[in-house]
Amino acid sequence: MKLAPHLHRIGNDIVAAYVVDLPEGITLIDAGLPGHWHDLQRELDDIGRPLTDIRGLVLTHGDSDHIGFAERLRQEAGVPVFIHAADSHRVRTGEKPKTPMGPAKFGPTLGFFAYGIRKNALRTHHVAEVVEVADGDVLELPGAPLVIGMPGHSPGSIAVHVPAVDAVFVGDALTTRHVLTGRTGAQPAPFTDEPAEALASLDRLTAVTASWVLPGHGAPWHGSPSDIAAAVRAAA
Repeated sequence: MKLAPHLHRIGNDIVAAYVVDLPEGITLIDAGLPGHWHDLQRELDDIGRPLTDIRGLVLTHGDSDHIGFAERLRQEAGVPVFIHAADSHRVRTGEKPKTPMGPAKFGPTLGFFAYGIRKNALRTHHVAEVVEVADGDVLELPGAPLVIGMPGHSPGSIAVHVPAVDAVFVGDALTTRHVLTGRTGAQPAPFTDEPAEALASLDRLTAVTASWVLPGHGAPWHGSPSDIAAAVRAAA
Protein backbone atom coordinates (compact mmCIF):
# COMPACT_ATOMS: atom_id res chain seq x y z
CA MET A 1 0.00 0.00 0.00
CA LYS A 2 1.41 3.38 -1.02
CA LEU A 3 1.49 5.89 1.84
CA ALA A 4 3.38 8.68 0.10
CA PRO A 5 5.87 9.07 -2.74
CA HIS A 6 8.57 6.39 -2.35
CA LEU A 7 6.95 5.08 0.85
CA HIS A 8 4.90 1.88 1.08
CA ARG A 9 3.48 -0.40 3.77
CA ILE A 10 3.06 -4.15 3.57
CA GLY A 11 0.82 -6.00 5.98
CA ASN A 12 -1.90 -4.14 7.89
CA ASP A 13 -2.73 -2.58 11.25
CA ILE A 14 -2.10 -5.93 12.99
CA VAL A 15 1.48 -6.39 11.74
CA ALA A 16 3.25 -4.07 9.30
CA ALA A 17 6.58 -3.63 7.55
CA TYR A 18 7.72 -0.86 5.23
CA VAL A 19 9.33 -0.29 1.84
CA VAL A 20 11.40 2.79 1.03
CA ASP A 21 11.54 2.87 -2.78
CA LEU A 22 14.15 5.26 -4.14
CA PRO A 23 15.88 5.51 -7.54
CA GLU A 24 19.15 4.18 -6.10
CA GLY A 25 17.45 1.13 -4.59
CA ILE A 26 15.12 -0.11 -1.87
CA THR A 27 15.49 -0.17 1.89
CA LEU A 28 13.12 -2.35 3.90
CA ILE A 29 12.19 -1.61 7.50
CA ASP A 30 11.19 -4.78 9.37
CA ALA A 31 10.10 -8.09 7.86
CA GLY A 32 6.74 -8.76 9.50
CA LEU A 33 5.76 -12.43 9.50
CA PRO A 34 6.98 -15.15 7.11
CA GLY A 35 3.79 -14.94 5.04
CA HIS A 36 4.45 -11.28 4.31
CA TRP A 37 7.02 -12.52 1.80
CA HIS A 38 4.18 -12.76 -0.72
CA ASP A 39 2.92 -9.28 0.22
CA LEU A 40 6.43 -7.95 -0.40
CA GLN A 41 6.56 -9.57 -3.82
CA ARG A 42 3.16 -8.13 -4.76
CA GLU A 43 4.21 -4.65 -3.64
CA LEU A 44 7.42 -4.88 -5.65
CA ASP A 45 5.42 -5.98 -8.70
CA ASP A 46 3.06 -3.03 -8.25
CA ILE A 47 5.92 -0.53 -8.24
CA GLY A 48 7.85 -2.32 -10.98
CA ARG A 49 10.94 -3.14 -8.95
CA PRO A 50 12.74 -6.51 -8.81
CA LEU A 51 13.83 -8.22 -5.61
CA THR A 52 17.43 -7.50 -6.61
CA ASP A 53 16.81 -3.77 -6.06
CA ILE A 54 16.60 -4.32 -2.29
CA ARG A 55 19.87 -3.10 -0.78
CA GLY A 56 19.20 -3.81 2.90
CA LEU A 57 16.69 -4.75 5.57
CA VAL A 58 16.78 -2.80 8.85
CA LEU A 59 15.09 -4.46 11.83
CA THR A 60 13.70 -2.22 14.56
CA HIS A 61 14.24 -5.08 17.02
CA GLY A 62 14.57 -8.85 17.14
CA ASP A 63 11.07 -10.11 17.99
CA SER A 64 9.53 -12.82 15.85
CA ASP A 65 6.73 -10.66 14.42
CA HIS A 66 9.31 -8.30 12.91
CA ILE A 67 11.85 -10.76 11.47
CA GLY A 68 9.42 -12.93 9.50
CA PHE A 69 10.97 -13.15 6.02
CA ALA A 70 14.38 -11.72 6.97
CA GLU A 71 16.34 -14.97 6.75
CA ARG A 72 14.66 -15.96 3.49
CA LEU A 73 15.53 -12.58 2.00
CA ARG A 74 19.11 -12.92 3.20
CA GLN A 75 19.51 -16.44 1.83
CA GLU A 76 17.67 -16.09 -1.48
CA ALA A 77 18.64 -12.54 -2.45
CA GLY A 78 21.81 -11.91 -0.44
CA VAL A 79 20.27 -8.89 1.27
CA PRO A 80 22.12 -7.81 4.44
CA VAL A 81 20.06 -7.63 7.64
CA PHE A 82 20.86 -4.79 10.04
CA ILE A 83 19.99 -4.82 13.75
CA HIS A 84 21.18 -3.07 16.90
CA ALA A 85 23.97 -5.01 18.60
CA ALA A 86 21.93 -5.34 21.80
CA ASP A 87 19.28 -7.38 19.94
CA SER A 88 21.72 -9.42 17.86
CA HIS A 89 21.46 -12.46 20.14
CA ARG A 90 17.67 -12.25 20.19
CA VAL A 91 17.33 -12.19 16.41
CA ARG A 92 19.75 -15.09 15.96
CA THR A 93 18.33 -17.36 18.70
CA GLY A 94 14.85 -16.17 19.61
CA GLU A 95 15.83 -16.02 23.28
CA LYS A 96 14.12 -13.22 25.21
CA PRO A 97 12.84 -12.63 28.74
CA LYS A 98 9.26 -13.49 29.56
CA THR A 99 7.26 -10.31 30.03
CA PRO A 100 3.77 -9.93 31.48
CA MET A 101 1.13 -9.96 28.74
CA GLY A 102 -0.80 -7.13 30.37
CA PRO A 103 -4.41 -6.21 29.54
CA ALA A 104 -6.12 -8.27 26.86
CA LYS A 105 -9.54 -8.86 25.36
CA PHE A 106 -10.55 -12.18 23.90
CA GLY A 107 -11.53 -11.01 20.41
CA PRO A 108 -8.51 -8.86 19.55
CA THR A 109 -6.09 -11.36 21.12
CA LEU A 110 -7.62 -14.22 19.14
CA GLY A 111 -7.48 -12.09 16.00
CA PHE A 112 -3.79 -11.31 16.54
CA PHE A 113 -2.80 -14.94 16.97
CA ALA A 114 -5.09 -16.10 14.16
CA TYR A 115 -3.51 -13.59 11.81
CA GLY A 116 -0.10 -14.85 12.87
CA ILE A 117 -1.08 -18.41 12.02
CA ARG A 118 -2.40 -17.33 8.60
CA LYS A 119 0.91 -15.59 7.95
CA ASN A 120 2.99 -18.62 9.00
CA ALA A 121 4.25 -17.14 12.28
CA LEU A 122 4.94 -20.66 13.55
CA ARG A 123 7.51 -21.08 10.76
CA THR A 124 9.62 -18.04 11.57
CA HIS A 125 13.34 -18.63 11.01
CA HIS A 126 15.91 -16.78 13.05
CA VAL A 127 18.54 -14.79 11.18
CA ALA A 128 21.85 -16.61 10.88
CA GLU A 129 23.98 -13.58 9.96
CA VAL A 130 23.38 -9.92 10.80
CA VAL A 131 25.14 -6.58 10.50
CA GLU A 132 25.21 -4.94 13.93
CA VAL A 133 24.46 -1.22 14.20
CA ALA A 134 24.54 1.33 17.01
CA ASP A 135 22.73 4.50 18.05
CA GLY A 136 23.67 7.37 15.76
CA ASP A 137 24.80 5.25 12.82
CA VAL A 138 23.87 6.48 9.35
CA LEU A 139 23.59 3.40 7.18
CA GLU A 140 24.93 3.26 3.62
CA LEU A 141 21.54 2.28 2.24
CA PRO A 142 19.00 4.09 0.05
CA GLY A 143 17.63 7.03 2.02
CA ALA A 144 20.62 7.10 4.41
CA PRO A 145 18.66 5.67 7.39
CA LEU A 146 19.65 7.09 10.78
CA VAL A 147 19.59 4.69 13.74
CA ILE A 148 18.01 6.10 16.91
CA GLY A 149 18.38 3.97 20.01
CA MET A 150 15.01 3.39 21.73
CA PRO A 151 15.70 0.78 24.43
CA GLY A 152 12.84 -0.47 26.52
CA HIS A 153 10.68 -2.71 24.40
CA SER A 154 13.88 -4.67 23.98
CA PRO A 155 17.48 -3.73 24.75
CA GLY A 156 18.21 -3.09 21.08
CA SER A 157 14.96 -1.46 19.98
CA ILE A 158 15.57 1.37 17.55
CA ALA A 159 13.72 3.95 15.53
CA VAL A 160 14.86 4.48 11.95
CA HIS A 161 14.69 8.01 10.54
CA VAL A 162 14.69 8.29 6.75
CA PRO A 163 14.54 12.00 5.84
CA ALA A 164 14.21 11.19 2.14
CA VAL A 165 10.65 9.97 2.76
CA ASP A 166 9.94 12.30 5.71
CA ALA A 167 9.34 9.31 8.00
CA VAL A 168 10.53 7.71 11.21
CA PHE A 169 9.88 4.00 11.70
CA VAL A 170 9.43 3.14 15.37
CA GLY A 171 8.82 -0.62 15.51
CA ASP A 172 7.37 -1.38 18.95
CA ALA A 173 8.72 1.70 20.71
CA LEU A 174 5.03 2.65 20.67
CA THR A 175 1.86 1.45 19.00
CA THR A 176 -1.28 2.94 17.50
CA ARG A 177 -3.26 -0.29 17.89
CA HIS A 178 -2.88 -2.55 20.91
CA VAL A 179 -2.88 -6.04 19.43
CA LEU A 180 -4.28 -7.62 22.60
CA THR A 181 -7.05 -5.15 23.47
CA GLY A 182 -7.92 -3.71 20.06
CA ARG A 183 -7.65 -0.21 21.47
CA THR A 184 -6.59 2.31 18.83
CA GLY A 185 -4.62 5.50 19.25
CA ALA A 186 -1.08 6.28 20.39
CA GLN A 187 -0.11 4.21 23.44
CA PRO A 188 2.67 2.02 24.86
CA ALA A 189 3.18 -1.29 23.09
CA PRO A 190 2.49 -4.62 24.85
CA PHE A 191 5.14 -7.29 25.47
CA THR A 192 7.65 -4.61 26.49
CA ASP A 193 10.70 -5.75 28.48
CA GLU A 194 11.16 -2.50 30.44
CA PRO A 195 8.06 -0.23 30.24
CA ALA A 196 9.60 2.68 32.18
CA GLU A 197 12.69 2.67 29.98
CA ALA A 198 10.51 2.56 26.86
CA LEU A 199 8.64 5.66 28.01
CA ALA A 200 11.91 7.45 28.75
CA SER A 201 13.16 6.60 25.25
CA LEU A 202 10.29 8.56 23.74
CA ASP A 203 12.35 11.68 24.50
CA ARG A 204 14.58 10.63 21.60
CA LEU A 205 11.72 11.27 19.16
CA THR A 206 11.22 14.90 20.11
CA ALA A 207 14.32 15.95 18.17
CA VAL A 208 13.21 14.15 14.99
CA THR A 209 11.61 16.10 12.16
CA ALA A 210 9.22 13.95 10.14
CA SER A 211 5.63 13.95 8.88
CA TRP A 212 5.12 10.20 9.27
CA VAL A 213 5.58 8.04 12.36
CA LEU A 214 5.24 4.41 11.35
CA PRO A 215 4.78 1.68 13.97
CA GLY A 216 4.99 -2.07 13.61
CA HIS A 217 1.39 -2.41 14.79
CA GLY A 218 -1.41 0.04 14.12
CA ALA A 219 -2.28 2.75 11.68
CA PRO A 220 0.38 5.10 10.32
CA TRP A 221 0.58 8.38 12.26
CA HIS A 222 0.58 11.39 9.95
CA GLY A 223 1.96 13.99 12.33
CA SER A 224 5.02 14.97 14.27
CA PRO A 225 7.11 12.55 16.35
CA SER A 226 6.97 14.93 19.32
CA ASP A 227 3.16 14.95 19.23
CA ILE A 228 2.87 11.16 19.19
CA ALA A 229 5.43 10.86 21.98
CA ALA A 230 3.29 13.17 24.11
CA ALA A 231 0.18 11.18 23.23
CA VAL A 232 1.82 7.92 24.27
CA ARG A 233 2.87 9.41 27.58
CA ALA A 234 -0.66 10.66 28.18
CA ALA A 235 -2.07 7.19 27.48
CA ALA A 236 0.44 5.35 29.69
